[in-house]
Amino acid sequence: GPRRAAMSFGAAGAGGPQHGFMRSSGGFQEERSVHSSASFLDAFDFTAIEEMDPSLAEGHRVVYDREVPFELRVQDAEIGPQEVGTLEAIRCKILALGEEHRPQHCRIELTSESDLFFLYTHSVDELRFKQMQEHQKLMIDFPEYLSVVMKMLNHCIKEPQSYLAVFVMQRDGQARLDFIQNMEYKFVELLSCDFAAAPEEVVRQQITFRYNSVKSRLALMQGRLEDINALVKVKNPSLLLQLQKTPPRVGVKR
Repeated sequence: GPRRAAMSFGAAGAGGPQHGFMRSSGGFQEERSVHSSASFLDAFDFTAIEEMDPSLAEGHRVVYDREVPFELRVQDAEIGPQEVGTLEAIRCKILALGEEHRPQHCRIELTSESDLFFLYTHSVDELRFKQMQEHQKLMIDFPEYLSVVMKMLNHCIKEPQSYLAVFVMQRDGQARLDFIQNMEYKFVELLSCDFAAAPEEVVRQQITFRYNSVKSRLALMQGRLEDINALVKVKNPSLLLQLQKTPPRVGVKR
């Protein structure tokens, strides 16, 4: 369940690089984004695959989907949160239900490529947001909430030395995402969002979808590659022979 997801992450992340609170910029100076190979992937239509996403089952639409550098910490009820966390790229997917300017509900999902069981969600409607607004003295209204969260996530990608996303996980599956600005002379907490580890059944559905999505994308690309090979064979057989002799590159980073 939620505890297993949190513990699973702990085991997966334990060997990662250690970073102090002020060192959250390490390794993310270059923006890691799904757009890195966009020109190639634009040729493929993944709409049918994406529509199978269980996150869209209630009518939500995806308004944001990027990897963001997070500092992950595990909080012990007796000791408190770790002083030093691990820095990891966390995929942040934001979903909205209703009209763009009058959303009824929004959800933020956090997943990790290094731990398939890592799935946390933040769910908020107008009533829940009013509680956040009063508690944190926020000067925005619910329709502006998503755009503010997206802006903060983008700040964490583009200016990691100044904007930090710190994700604190508790053993019971509860978690909190703190957006913090480094003002050089002090840290200022800008916004805090409560998260909960997803139930095991939801985690299983997401893992199944992610596996089938990758499998389907691979099949599409292999089909396209076969078409290209057939075309090159007709137009330029010697080039195809040369391509087939070239050994594949191994370990190429995305």
